[in-house]
Amino acid sequence: MRLTNKIHFRNLRGDLFGGITAAIVALPLALAFGVSSGAGAITGLYGAIIVGFFAALCGGTPTQISGPTGPMTVVMTTVFAALIRDNPENGMAMAFTVVMIAGMFQILFGVLKFGVYITLMPYTVISGFMSGIGVIIILIELAPLMGHPAAGGVVDSIRNLPEAILTLNPFATIVGLITLAIVFFTPSRINRIVPAPLIALISCTIISVVFFGNSDILLIGKIPQGLPQLQMPFFSIMQIKTMLGYGLMLATLGSIDSLLTSLVADNITRTEHDSDRELIGQGLGNMISGICGGLPGAGATMRTVINVRAGGVTALSGIFHALILLVIVLGAGKLTENIPQTVLAGILLKVGFDIIDWSFLKKAHHISIRATTLMYGVLFLTVFVDLITAVAIGVFIANLFTIKKLTELQMAKVSAISEPDDSNRMTAEEKELLAKAQGRILLFSLGGPMSFGAAKSISQRLSIIEKYEILILDFSDVPHLGVTASLALENMINEACHKNREVFLVGARGKVKERLEKLKILDKLPPQNNVNERWEALQESLNLLEHHNESIV
Repeated sequence: MRLTNKIHFRNLRGDLFGGITAAIVALPLALAFGVSSGAGAITGLYGAIIVGFFAALCGGTPTQISGPTGPMTVVMTTVFAALIRDNPENGMAMAFTVVMIAGMFQILFGVLKFGVYITLMPYTVISGFMSGIGVIIILIELAPLMGHPAAGGVVDSIRNLPEAILTLNPFATIVGLITLAIVFFTPSRINRIVPAPLIALISCTIISVVFFGNSDILLIGKIPQGLPQLQMPFFSIMQIKTMLGYGLMLATLGSIDSLLTSLVADNITRTEHDSDRELIGQGLGNMISGICGGLPGAGATMRTVINVRAGGVTALSGIFHALILLVIVLGAGKLTENIPQTVLAGILLKVGFDIIDWSFLKKAHHISIRATTLMYGVLFLTVFVDLITAVAIGVFIANLFTIKKLTELQMAKVSAISEPDDSNRMTAEEKELLAKAQGRILLFSLGGPMSFGAAKSISQRLSIIEKYEILILDFSDVPHLGVTASLALENMINEACHKNREVFLVGARGKVKERLEKLKILDKLPPQNNVNERWEALQESLNLLEHHNESIV
């Protein structure tokens, strides 16, 4: 059952409750992601409101809740740090321009109907980069948990960690550890009623104000109230390539993140989302979020699941979630400025822990050494190099493994037969005809889709053609014929004709016949040598052999 985002009010109560519940969960996460990015808590809230609203209104997954996520925030942290370092005056504007570029890329993905392809990625690669992102969040948030400002990246975080431990702020660390205890150990029955991150946010902020009000715990500070100030796009010719690269990185990651969450929503609701429309909705949300100075976002799995379980069915739930956060931004700034950064760090440490794919990490080594090595390789590259490099290398290597396996399977489907035996899938009549040829006919049997994997096996058999007087190419079980395999077969036919061997084609029909016609391979043979059944080719071959014998006599 495919759903669209056509809004109706038949489930108003469920959508309203789902939206309220999702907003309660989204509030502490939006604040935490905003602070973690380095751009300020308000950017996280703007991102949650704008991406959440437009992705719900224009997307293709009615129950999906969108907003800043761990993976997107990790990339944006790098974007802010890199662009502000290289261009202090305009770096922030350039970073928000990157968010706009990411949105435009996502809209382009949707218009070009890339949605169905984006999630066609090996699970080992997805697991590796998601786990890597979880590790990055944990490493970056360790220093803020102990009362220090966050470092600019993973390497700096690791380098500064010993000093951060030696000079930790005891009051901030106590509050942070209490936060960790709440988010990790709140009973599930309570968590279903009031989300643990919200419990931690409220209770630990109160503890900080009441017991450590005079200590030097780092706070969120004053959050701007009201509507956002528009950010005009800003480009630097020297950094346009870097900006486009970051934009493509965010667009790709956001698309994967959103469509994977859409699949989760489909499984829960027993519906089917519209991938391309979802990409367009996410792209509109991110483009407008960049214009408004908000973080980029994507479909958020936890918030989406909570929305569905709370009763959300249509896009109204995502719209309500965004409007509730907007009310908070417009009127509750005073309530959030005393939130300690160590509390947000504790919440994000739990997010990072949850992002790591523990289930696959535990069983990967039982599945395959190659899969395990690939997964850990992508994880390492994600943490210490960058996400796009990790995914690109991971997909490339995974595809090489897949191509090798497919090549082996296709080569196994190619067989050269000159004598009948029990292993050949031939009728008794066909075996009898082949036996009468006494080894003078070579039946080249092809099976399954033939691509460049089969081409290798075909090319390896070119030298044996001269040993036989007649070559029969059997396409009866071939549903697809790739260009490389077609050209290899053309070489085989050319070689046979050059050696004055007769060639028959069997069972070439549909798209296989179209491919042979387009490459003008059929033009190389007399029309009567293109037959529908294998026994016809064998019978005609025997007739030619008998005629040849009579001519010699």
